[in-house]
Amino acid sequence: MTNMLSLADISHSYSGRPILSGVSLDIVPGNVTALLGPNGTGKSTLLRIAAGELRPDRGSATLDGKCIFLSKARNLALRRALLPQDSQLDFPFGVEEVVMLGRAPHIDACESDEDLRIVREALALVGMETFSEREYTTLSGGERQRVQLARVLAQTWARKGSILLLDEPVANLDPSHQHDTLRIARLWAESGAAVLAILHDVNLALRYADCAMLLHEGRLCAQGPAREVLEAERVGRVFSVRARSVQDMPGEPPLLVLG
Repeated sequence: MTNMLSLADISHSYSGRPILSGVSLDIVPGNVTALLGPNGTGKSTLLRIAAGELRPDRGSATLDGKCIFLSKARNLALRRALLPQDSQLDFPFGVEEVVMLGRAPHIDACESDEDLRIVREALALVGMETFSEREYTTLSGGERQRVQLARVLAQTWARKGSILLLDEPVANLDPSHQHDTLRIARLWAESGAAVLAILHDVNLALRYADCAMLLHEGRLCAQGPAREVLEAERVGRVFSVRARSVQDMPGEPPLLVLG
């Protein structure tokens, strides 16, 4: 399988404080990759570097073998979409208008009927189609999160060859919508996209991710198949908790009980 997005020997600091040190990873199409680690260990910083939004102090980020930071902004936006932790939008835009922002790189003059169809299908996919006429600022935190997910889905609607970067995509969501969101991530991967998602719930990662990467103190301490990386002893050590594995149902991923 050809690597699509590669980060090599990435190091970065803020105000002289090291955040990432020598991190390398490859994100490939067809996979959901979960990025996990304690708070403050550099996960969001790494995602911003992967998106081409932040230049690292050291190391390289390449997309299809070319430096991501040399890409024109529109060309990059045609290939990858980033869902940040917190999307600040205080203007009284309608929900449909917010999702249409995801189509902006694809529009030359004005949006087409095809763009409008994609926006409405993206809203339906996240269960927000009945909110299309609502003002975005009147929505709850979880509803805003689902609208922002629809925006990045609309941006990467072609799926094959696209890159979806999700920073805590299930934050503010109830359990049902958490599972819905990660099922969509799997759908995108199965359709040929590369998906990298920051998650805090180890069991969601075990259920939905093909691969997992575990950051600890700014270094990548493990990467590989999710069930191998997220084994109880390692998870307990990295997160400083007691952890044990429970096989709840045959054939299903194990559950990690943390305490």
